[in-house]
Amino acid sequence: MSTVTYPHIEINADGAAIISGTTTKVIEIVQDHLAHHWHAEDICRQYPYLGLGQVHAALTYYYDHEQEMADEIDRRRRRVADIKAKHANSPIQDKLRQLGRLP
Repeated sequence: MSTVTYPHIEINADGAAIISGTTTKVIEIVQDHLAHHWHAEDICRQYPYLGLGQVHAALTYYYDHEQEMADEIDRRRRRVADIKAKHANSPIQDKLRQLGRLP
């Protein structure tokens, strides 16, 4: 079985797909694509240091690894929700509530 390579994409030491020569993770590009319905040209405007070929490579990588990327996005969402729940009643939030700055 042959290994598929993607121009402009490399796997970093943590096992995350990144745009070669940058620290931008493919998953960041994907989340912008999914959340904002941005096309490659829109993403290039938001990340002016990326070329159109780099963004298309990131999206190609995503569509070739869609389930794996979806699982990672869900894992990240759960982690954020856990962190928020853990810190829901922080002293600063209690103080802000007392001041009427938070509901």
